[in-house]
Order: sequence, then C-alpha cells, then structure tokens
Amino acid sequence: MRQATVYIDQEALQYNLNRVKQLAPTAKIVSMVKANAYGHGVKDCLAALKDSDAFGVACLEEALEIRELGYEQPITLIEGIFSDDEMQIVIDKKIECVVHHQQQLDWLRAHKEAYIAQGLKVWVKLNSGMNRLGFKVPEIIEVINSLKAEGFTCVLAMHFANADAENHPLNDQQRDQFLQVKEACAPIMGSCCNSAAIFKWPELNFDFVRPGIMLYGATPFADKTVAELDLKPVMTFTAEIIALNTIQAGESVGYGSTFIAEQEMQLAIVSIGYGDGYPRAFPKQNYVSINGQQTRLIGRVAMDMIAIDVTHINAPIGTEVELWGKERLVDDVAEANGTIGYELLCRMSARPVRKLA
Repeated sequence: MRQATVYIDQEALQYNLNRVKQLAPTAKIVSMVKANAYGHGVKDCLAALKDSDAFGVACLEEALEIRELGYEQPITLIEGIFSDDEMQIVIDKKIECVVHHQQQLDWLRAHKEAYIAQGLKVWVKLNSGMNRLGFKVPEIIEVINSLKAEGFTCVLAMHFANADAENHPLNDQQRDQFLQVKEACAPIMGSCCNSAAIFKWPELNFDFVRPGIMLYGATPFADKTVAELDLKPVMTFTAEIIALNTIQAGESVGYGSTFIAEQEMQLAIVSIGYGDGYPRAFPKQNYVSINGQQTRLIGRVAMDMIAIDVTHINAPIGTEVELWGKERLVDDVAEANGTIGYELLCRMSARPVRKLA
C-alpha cells in the first residue's frame, strides 16, 4: 500500500487549547474548526477540543457535521446563513449566526420569536477596515441597539486584518472603532481576538476569543516560531522512499529537467506529490526530514512523487520521510513555497491515510 500518511496528535491539540486558556483565562473559547479543522479532520480534532466552550465554522454544512457527531456546544456561523431556508435549520439545531448585511437581518427578524426562545446569541459583525463583511460605524450602532430593543442577545464581533503585523496603523483604527461601538452599545458582549491577537492584546480578549491556527500548532506570525509561542504541531505528514537512483554529473531530474547534477549523487524517490496536497511551486529551496536530519528536494514536485538528495544519508527503500511535522515545520515549508502554513494545512487532499499519532 502506498504510504502517504497524515498523523494527528490529539495531545498536542489539547496542549494548544490549554495555551489559549492560559493566555485568555477569563474569556470563553470559540475553537475554529472550519475547513475540516484546518485540514486536520474535524472528527478527530473535536475529540481533542471537547473542552472548548464553543466552535466556529464557516457554513451550515460544517455546523451540522458537528451536531451529527454529538457535540452540543454553541456553534457560530462566522459568515452567517446564505438563505432564509437555512434559518429554521439553524434554530432547530441551536446554531448561532453572524449577521453582516441587511438581508440577514431581515431573515433573522422573520424568525425572531423562535431564535430568541432557543437562547441563541446574534453575532453582529463590525467592518472596521478589513472591508470584507460587516456594518460600518455608525450603522452598526443602530443595528445592535435595535436588535437589543427587540429582545435579541448580541455579541459585537470584529476581525483584525493585521494582528500579525507589528505597529500596523490599521490595528489601532480597528481597535478604536471596536471600543467605540462597544461603549455606544453597552452593555454588550465582545469578540475580536484571533490567534495573533490573543498573543498580542490580552486586554482585548473580552467575552469570547476565536483561536484558529494556533490550535493546530502553526504560527500566526511571520517572525515567531511555534516553539517561541509554546505551541506544538498537531499534524505530521509523511511518506516513504519507494526507489533509489544514482545519477552522474550532468544528468537531470524530473519534469522540465530543472535540476542538473554537478557530481555523482544518490537520489531517493518519495511517494508524495501535489495530488496529495504537497505544494508544487518552490521559489526557495525546500527540505524534508529523515530521522531528524533535513535534506533537500531535487527537481520539480510531480503529482505523485518527489526526489530528494540522500547522498549523505542512510535511507533505504521504505524509510519514512517527514514532509512537515515536528522536525520540518509546516511554516517553514510554506515560507519556501511563498505562502502560509494555513494554506498548506487546509488544502490537504483526501488521498493520504489519516491516523492518530
């Protein structure tokens, strides 16, 4: 059997959840499990995140999967509902909605009595400068105060655009607008901290924090490693060596013959490629890890295979190669690929076998 495997470390996930509790001890934790728990597999991750106060997802389908797995915690739809038909399902399954435009408000008000009777909160989204979703000031103040007057329980919600960037001017603007609205709509619960903000601004944790990437042991910062943040990688992605080749100076490797050997080399072919979710384009040199020793990729990544340099490594056929995990961090692979760890984790294909570590 082809050995491309994703191992999920539930103890690491629990450790990272406890880090959130340490950093935001007075806030409730809405663990973000959208996109199949950032590519990790929602079923296995929910088991490790069962002590979360709530879960956050992007759409109704993701919320219903959580309910089908038997979890009863509050769930927040961070993009809200997409049609009036979804509102009755949301109410029946006790799922809370973000509202960010007038049509969603109309759908909510059409089901006001049933929504309130279920004890569901309305998360009202502030557009404070990211310009994706939400109401701007002063409209949001009118929206929230109107909803409160109608009997709804509201949460003021916002998302930082640059929480990972030190001293970005938009951070102050967004924070100030959030505090302005919170004061104008007092009393009201608040939520604005994602993973990066949880680390940077403990004074903004308020009632609910929304950790995402930090739960999975990848960094939200370009200049801070997971070790510096005291987080543990949850996913380890591996494959096995399936062939060994000796090539001579002047010989090429792979599609496009982009790599030309300068001397005799020993190559190993590994059963992994972009068909499994491993990235293809590397502007910078990329590496894998074998028994804690890093070695370089050679030539282009193909759909099902890569070549690596094992000239100075004892690596027979069948040797396990860590593509990312605890030795070769996903953040480092992403940096070499010109992207971020979030993307690599989320775009994992279904082909690798999933196992618990």
